[in-house]
Amino acid sequence: MKQSILLVILFGCMYPVAQAEDILIADFEAASYGDWTVTGEAFGPGPAEGRLPGQMDNLSGYEGRRLVNSFYKGDDSTGTLTSPAFRIERHYINFLIGGGMHPGTACINLLVDGDIVRTATGPNDRPGGVEALAWHTWDVSDLANRTARIQIVDQQTGGWGHINVDHIYQSDTKAAGEKNREIRLDKRYLNLPVKTGAAKRRMSLIIDGRTVREFEIELADGEPDFWCFVDVAGFAGRQATIKINAVGRDSKGLANIVCDDKIIGAEDLYREKHRQQFHFSSRRGWLNDSNGLVYYKGEYHLYYQHNPYGWAWGNMHWGHAVSTDLVHWKELPIAIYPHTFGDWAFSGSAVVDTENTAGFKTGDEDVIVAAYTSTGRGECIAFSNDRGRTFAEYEGNPVVKHRGRDPKVFWYAPGNHWVMAVYHETDGKQTIAFHTSPDLKHWQYQSLIDGFYECPEIFELPVDGNGAKKRWVLYAADGAYMIGSFDGKTFTPDGGKICFNYGNCFYASQTFNDMPESDGRRIQVAWGRIATPGMPFNQCMLFPTELTLCTTDEGIRMFAAPAKEIATLHKLERRWENRTIKPGENILADLRGKLFHIVAEFEPGDATQVGFNIRGTSIIFDAETHSLICLDKKAPLRAVNGKIRLELLVDRNSIEIFANDGRIYMPMGIVLPEENKTIELLTMGDDTLVRSLAVYELNSAWK
Repeated sequence: MKQSILLVILFGCMYPVAQAEDILIADFEAASYGDWTVTGEAFGPGPAEGRLPGQMDNLSGYEGRRLVNSFYKGDDSTGTLTSPAFRIERHYINFLIGGGMHPGTACINLLVDGDIVRTATGPNDRPGGVEALAWHTWDVSDLANRTARIQIVDQQTGGWGHINVDHIYQSDTKAAGEKNREIRLDKRYLNLPVKTGAAKRRMSLIIDGRTVREFEIELADGEPDFWCFVDVAGFAGRQATIKINAVGRDSKGLANIVCDDKIIGAEDLYREKHRQQFHFSSRRGWLNDSNGLVYYKGEYHLYYQHNPYGWAWGNMHWGHAVSTDLVHWKELPIAIYPHTFGDWAFSGSAVVDTENTAGFKTGDEDVIVAAYTSTGRGECIAFSNDRGRTFAEYEGNPVVKHRGRDPKVFWYAPGNHWVMAVYHETDGKQTIAFHTSPDLKHWQYQSLIDGFYECPEIFELPVDGNGAKKRWVLYAADGAYMIGSFDGKTFTPDGGKICFNYGNCFYASQTFNDMPESDGRRIQVAWGRIATPGMPFNQCMLFPTELTLCTTDEGIRMFAAPAKEIATLHKLERRWENRTIKPGENILADLRGKLFHIVAEFEPGDATQVGFNIRGTSIIFDAETHSLICLDKKAPLRAVNGKIRLELLVDRNSIEIFANDGRIYMPMGIVLPEENKTIELLTMGDDTLVRSLAVYELNSAWK
C-alpha cells in the first residue's frame, strides 16, 4: 500500500492528477515557419496551402489552411525543418503525418540532447497511392521535463520522396487510437462510410472472439463520398464487435456504420454518371484482373480481383458475377476471402473437375476448383460444391510454393493430367513455369519459358477453322502472344512474341475454361483499366471477345471479335449500302446517343483518310501511313482487296475498335463528354464508297 501511494506521489510530481490542457507546438497556419530553422529547398519559403505544383490532386487529412509539405520543387528536393527547443510536459506528442514511407530519410524525429529518441515516417510506398495525412502519437511519458526539438527531415529523392506534417501538439490523451463498437447483425449488410483519399484504417469484425473479416478502409470521419458494404448474411442474428485502429479524435466514422437490408445508395445502382452500360463493373469498390473464368451448366462465371471496401486497389478478394449470355451479369457475394489480413487472394483460375480427380465432391454437382495465389503462402486451391457460390480451402495448401503468382489451370486430355501455367521469377528472369498434376493437389514442375510477366494464359485453337490444323497460344498480362506447340509439359514457340492489342486500357485477360463442345468458341475477358473518379466503383471488364487463329500474309495471327451476344442489346438500327460520301458530308448527322455498335466496310479509293468521329473522338484509317489511329494510339492496317472493315463498341467511357474482322484490336478508355452525343462518318482527300454500314443504338445491359 505504501509503495502504491509513493508511485502516485512520484507521478504527480511529473504531471498533475487532473488532465491538463493540450500544448500546441505548431499548427503551421502562418505564412512562414517563424522561428523554426530551415535548411535546403524541400520545405519552400513557408507552409504550403495544400498541394504543390506537380503533386497528386488528392492531398487530404491536414487541418486548417496550411501544412508542412516538402514536395516544393518536386520529389528530388531535400532539406530539414527544426523547431525551437521546448519542454516535454504531457504524456503524448500527437501530429498528422503523410508522404513517403522512407524511415530515416523522409520522417519526423524527436530530438533530446541531439539524439533521435522517437521517429515516424509517411504511410505511402505504393505508386498511385493517395496523399492522406493520418494521426500519429509518441508516448513520451518517460521523457517528462526533458528539453526537446522536433526535426522534420526530407533527404529522400525519387518516388514519394517527400513528407507531409501538420498540427503537432502535446496532450495527456492520444489524438487517435483503437475504438470498438458492439452491434447486432440483424440485417444483411453492414454499410460503411468511405472517403476516398482519407487515411487508411484497419477494421475488424469479431464474433465470439474470432475475427471473421479484416481489411483496410478509408473510413469517412464526416460526410462520406460513398458507402461500401460487408455482406453479413452468414452471421445473421449474431452479436459482433467492430474494431478499428487509428480513429481520430473527432471521427464519426465508427458511429455512422449502419446495419441494413439494403446497400446505401442502391437506388442509383448501375445508373451512376460514369457507369459502363454494357461492360461489367462491380457494385462497389475496385476491380482488376479477371479470374477463374469457367462455364458450368449454362452459367458463365466471372471471378475477379476486388477491393470491396474502397475506390483504390487493395484488400484483394475474389469478387463474383454470373451470366447466361456474356452480356447481362448478376453480381453474387464474395467467392474467396483472404486467408488472413495481409495474406490476400491474388489472381488465378478455375476448372470443373468433372471426374472428381481431387476427391472434393460431396453432392450431385460437379466440383468447381479455384487455383489462386495466396500472397502469404503460395499457390493454393479451394473448391465449391454449390455451383461456384462458396468455396472451402484445401487443408493441404499451398500446393505450389515458389517466387511468382497467378496460376492458370486446365485439363490436358492427351496426357490425362492437369496443367498449371504460372508466372515464375528465377535468376532475375520473368517466366512462365509449367507444372502437372493428376489430382490438382500434388504438382510436379516440368519446364519454363522466358519473357512473360504475370497472369499467364495458354490454350489451343484451330487455324482458319480447320480442326485438323491446330496451334497453341501462350501469353501473359499485356496480351503479346506466341504461337507454338505444347505437349502437356513444355511449350515450344514457332517464333517471337506478337502484339495482340493496340489500345490504352487492356490488361490481365483470361479465357473461359470448360466451354461446351457444341459452342467451340474461345472467349476472352480482359480487365479494362478505365478509372471512374468520383464514383463508388472503379475500373471495368472489357467486352467479351472471341479469339480465333487465321492465316495472314505475315503468318498465323490471333484475331479478336466482339462476342456475338452483343446483338441482344441492339435497339435502333440504321443501314446504308453502296453509298458514296464526299468530304464534309455526314450521313449520320441525325443520330444522337451514347451507346452504339457500329459495323462498316469502306472502299477508300483515293481518300487519304476515312473513319468516324464518336462524341469528339476520331477513329481514322490513314491510307498514306497504312495505319489505324485513335488519340495517341496507332496500329498497322492495310486495305484488303481495297476494303477496310471497322467495328466499334461505344460505351459511356470507352470505345473498343476492331479492324479487318479483328486483325487489329484497339480497346480505348476515353473520357467521352457528357454533352456530346454526336457521331460522324468522315472521309478526307476524296470520296469514299461505303459498301455497307450498320449502326445499332444499344440498350443498357443493366436494365
